[in-house]
Order: sequence, then structure tokens, then C-alpha cells
Amino acid sequence: MDFGNILSLALGEIATPTTAAYALAALGLAVHFGYSGLLNFGQAGFMAVGAYGFAISTLTFKVPFVVGLLISLLCAVIFALLLGVPTLRLRADYLAIVTIAAAEIIRYIVTTNTLFRITGSADGLSSFQREFDSFNPFPAGTYIFGWSNRDLYVRVVSWIVVILCVVIVWLLMRSPWGRVLKGIREDENAVRSLGKNVYAYKMQALVIGGILGALAGLLFTLPRGSVQPANYATELTFFLWTVLLLGGMSTVLGPVVGAMIFWVVLSLTQNLLAGLIESGAVTFISIVQAGQLRFILVGIALMLLMVFRPQGVFGNKKELAFA
Repeated sequence: MDFGNILSLALGEIATPTTAAYALAALGLAVHFGYSGLLNFGQAGFMAVGAYGFAISTLTFKVPFVVGLLISLLCAVIFALLLGVPTLRLRADYLAIVTIAAAEIIRYIVTTNTLFRITGSADGLSSFQREFDSFNPFPAGTYIFGWSNRDLYVRVVSWIVVILCVVIVWLLMRSPWGRVLKGIREDENAVRSLGKNVYAYKMQALVIGGILGALAGLLFTLPRGSVQPANYATELTFFLWTVLLLGGMSTVLGPVVGAMIFWVVLSLTQNLLAGLIESGAVTFISIVQAGQLRFILVGIALMLLMVFRPQGVFGNKKELAFA
């Protein structure tokens, strides 16, 4: 078993577009829950809305890339309004119920055969990344770590987007607007007594976090050049919550580091288990079962994290006071 290769493959997950997408989606959850106290269990729905909004607009309506991007973000805003208007005046658990149900509704809608010509049903949509690829400034060839020019391009674009969004969220949370959000998280009645429109602030936070989720959906699909409804199941939201808890709920860098840790650990456990099975050191499970066992191991690690460091890697215990 080549431990060096296993370690290099695991560390290679740090810079992938998928890791960037998870980091951005978890950053949206940090805006929702970590800073605002909004319990969103449907971030996968925002990612699906963003991805399908872009894919359908570019394939069906032949709009340019920038217009498709704006449509994608507009769809996320509309989705957030549809979720927030009936629920944000109620308790937090109502938003949780509505968001998890809405995410599943979106997935089932795009899967239905009636909309096959528009959504591609279970097959999804593909070949909508061509204009995005045409912007690639890197000449054909092999670059650092053996990446092709497209591999380098999608990584650079993905992480530039993540860095820009991290800076924007950091500035927002240091502004008076962000301080009001933190106050709502701690005690919304106290904030309301100061004359602040708590409902409006919650709606703004839901929209901003949803936009981050839609951008994450694009980062998740553009490198692949395809979008399938199976990628946006409920488990995706739970993985994003794992990422958020790993890094820290009320931090800006926490979701980024949490996404890196999550994918490094998944890759490391998968390749280690596969190597042990192939070498004959482990005989009681198969390669297929190893893929499921790695999630069990990650779950155990998360449980230990919650016991010994519940605030996450970058968090602090003060942020747990509102939970």
C-alpha cells in the first residue's frame, strides 16, 4: 500500500472546485445560522436552484454566461423570499421544516419526466459550460501538480469566488448590519425593543445566504459540465452542516477550513480502506462497503469533535451561548 500516494491524493482535495463549492455553501449556512440563528436545512435546494437556473437559461433560452449567472442568483433570491415570507415571523423550527421540504420539492420537480425537455429529468443537463470554458486564459498544457489548463482554470476561478465571498461576508459582519444580526441571534426580542425590524434583517440574511448557496451550486456543476438532481439530495445539506460544525458556526474562515478537513478526511479514509482491502489486511468488508464505512468514521469523528471541541476549529465557546 502506497501511503505517500494516499496522502497526496487526500491533500489534493484541498484545492478542488468541489471543496470550494462546499466551503461557499457552508459560508451561506454560517450567515443563516451562525450569525442570524436561522435554522436552514435546505441549502441543497439553493444550490440546485442556482445550478438549474443557470443551466436552463443557457441551454433553453440561449442567454450569455453573465445573463445566466444573474438569472441563477435571481432564482435564489426568489426561492429565499418564497421560503422566508411565510416562516420568518414564526419560530426557528418552522423554517427548518419548510426548507428541508422545499429542497426535496425542487429535486422532485426537476426529476419529473413531464419537464424532461427543460430539466433533463433524472439524466440532468450537460454541455452548458462551453462559454465558461471559452474564457480560459491558460494555454493548453500541463501545469503544477499535473493539472491541465482547464483544471487550473476552474480551480483558480472557484477559489477566487470563495475568497471574494469570504471578504464580503467578513465586511458585512463587522458592519452595523452584521452586529444587528448577531443581536437577533442572541435575543431578537431585545433587538426588536430597540426599534429594529427583525423580520427584514432575517429576510436579508436568508437572501444573502441563499445567493452564496446558488453560487456554490454553480461551482459544483461548472467544472463537471453537467447537473443531476441526485447530487442535491438531503444528505448534501447534512454534509454542509458537518462542514460548518467542523470549522465553527460563527466564523468566516471556519466553513472554508471545515470543507478542506471534510474532503481530506473522506479521501484519506476511502483510500486507506481500499488499500487495506486490496492488500488483504482487511477481509470483512468489500470495496463498496468501504465507501459507506468512511461516512461512519467521519460521523464518529464529528461526535468526538462535538464532545471535546463543540465550537469547531476556529470557533469559540461564546458563540455556543445562543444554541
